[in-house]
Amino acid sequence: MFKAYLVLLSASLALALPTGSSCANSPKAPALPQTDGASNLPQPPEGSKLLHIALGFGIQNYTCASVGASPAATGALAMLYDITSFYPGQSSQSLSQKDWDSLTSRVLQTQDVPLNFNSSTEGRVEPDSPGASQTDPFPKDAPLDLECSKAPFLGHHLFNSAGVPEFILDGGKINVLAGKDAGVDAPANADKGPDGTGAVAWLKLSAKEGTVGDAKLVYRVSTAGGNSHGCGNAAGQDSTKYTAMYWFYT
Repeated sequence: MFKAYLVLLSASLALALPTGSSCANSPKAPALPQTDGASNLPQPPEGSKLLHIALGFGIQNYTCASVGASPAATGALAMLYDITSFYPGQSSQSLSQKDWDSLTSRVLQTQDVPLNFNSSTEGRVEPDSPGASQTDPFPKDAPLDLECSKAPFLGHHLFNSAGVPEFILDGGKINVLAGKDAGVDAPANADKGPDGTGAVAWLKLSAKEGTVGDAKLVYRVSTAGGNSHGCGNAAGQDSTKYTAMYWFYT
């Protein structure tokens, strides 16, 4: 009789618990940052899957055709580091929300840009802001030190010979040729960068023909620095250091 009672009690408890219930909390799905302003980028379509969150660290490039002209953007060069596991609530490496939100700013303000630079200042709008090497801009692949942890090397961001933004990830398994769909100004409180030029805009980009791999969308958000020094003093080439988060989706 007692045994039968235990069987009935176990069955009733099983019915009372939701299927697949667990005492452990599931990791919070990473949410694309918002500007907290009047304008925001369109969200990824329903069913999109996050592939990587990358920290981009490099330079934005511009040309000043003449003194007083408006600087023309000519692309970017950046090393990319995988920070997906640092998103709050994901893993033992996860940052606090405060540290995550300030990550791009802290890296930009405390670390040297991981690129190979030209030693010449000829033709530069701002001599203290050299351009990257024309022949070998990227250093040896290596993780980025983030205080108590390291962000693994993920890939490179560049503009190809046709002027198309390109993201080469996972040793070339993902190679995104991207086109801009939308852009909004960075938040008013975004880090203006060490030179105080301002943070570049947030962007939504879509993969174009020729892309390799599953990535269909790229978002540039959480930007710090990167705007031009301007053309008020000289004509020529201009480069400004920046950081950003790049979110890649299928």
